[in-house]
Amino acid sequence: MYKAKAYSAASATSPLALDTIPRRETTDRDVQIEILYCGICHSDLHTVRDEWNSVMPTVYPCVPGHEIVGSVTKVGSAVTKFKPGDLVGVGCLVDSDHTCPSCQANVEQFCPDATFTYNSPDKHGTAPVTFGGYSESIVVDERFVLRVPATLDLAGAAPLLCAGITTYSPIRRWGDITGKKVGVVGLGGLGHMGVKFARAFGAHVVVFTTSPGKKEDALRLGAHEVIISTNAEEMRQHAGSFDFILDTIAADHDINAYLNMLGRDGNITLVGAPEKPLAVSAFALLFGRRSLSGSIIGGIAETQEMLDFCGAHNITSDVEIIPIQRINEAYERLLKSDVKYRFSIDMASLKAE
Repeated sequence: MYKAKAYSAASATSPLALDTIPRRETTDRDVQIEILYCGICHSDLHTVRDEWNSVMPTVYPCVPGHEIVGSVTKVGSAVTKFKPGDLVGVGCLVDSDHTCPSCQANVEQFCPDATFTYNSPDKHGTAPVTFGGYSESIVVDERFVLRVPATLDLAGAAPLLCAGITTYSPIRRWGDITGKKVGVVGLGGLGHMGVKFARAFGAHVVVFTTSPGKKEDALRLGAHEVIISTNAEEMRQHAGSFDFILDTIAADHDINAYLNMLGRDGNITLVGAPEKPLAVSAFALLFGRRSLSGSIIGGIAETQEMLDFCGAHNITSDVEIIPIQRINEAYERLLKSDVKYRFSIDMASLKAE
């Protein structure tokens, strides 16, 4: 093992602070990565503050971060895909059982024995749980390392490893959306990526927002139209006209209002995760044969496909770059949605510690 600098939380009420963590030496299939940028996901905040205790309790110390972009510094003897100097990414997964039906279908995110990038039992025994990307380096099995197109801005590419694949995957799964009317509910960290992808795939993109002040930004990001969802007349004018809607809202909201926006056989896919169950009207589904589904991230092959697509279309996340020393301030701003649209940590700042 070797030691690496990191920022960790010692408890649910502790601020993130400088720490030293163990990292395993590379096995024959491992890739060691110097982390250049790490995006901040809302999941990081939930986990650090143990807000998902009933589902996945946090083990401390906790080192978050699953939107990782870096440079390969060392590879194991059996590694064939990467060499030192390659630009790579690591997302929400660092391992799986490789044998279950989900793994065989290339949807490792649904593997019952998946290892998440942080706060998962560490199969290698380096620490009680895995430690994430708020660190100067990480060691990952090459099968869970992704190639990042060199043409992309690396700070903006980091959030693609979570926010990007979270929105790309359901849009791709729905099918060819060229010329289709696609809605994106919410214009935040996920929503702004949904707009960019839907536009790149040739859809007629409409943003639903409660904030009139976001209209100009929605159009800049690629939306063709903006609907203020609190305006009953605007909603009525578009009722029954959408083929697909991506719902990125993580707070309680009226899902039926958006179900009624769908045309026949239309679908809403949830990628936001409200704390409380949503009340769904059966009639909103029955009339029009509409459907409601959910989606989380994507498998490794699909994530690589997404990165390649971003490279071809020059798609990155809109980010505010911060030094690691401002991480606690960033968390407080995240709670207020005070960022356009993701934070990306310049990990070179960790060297100053």
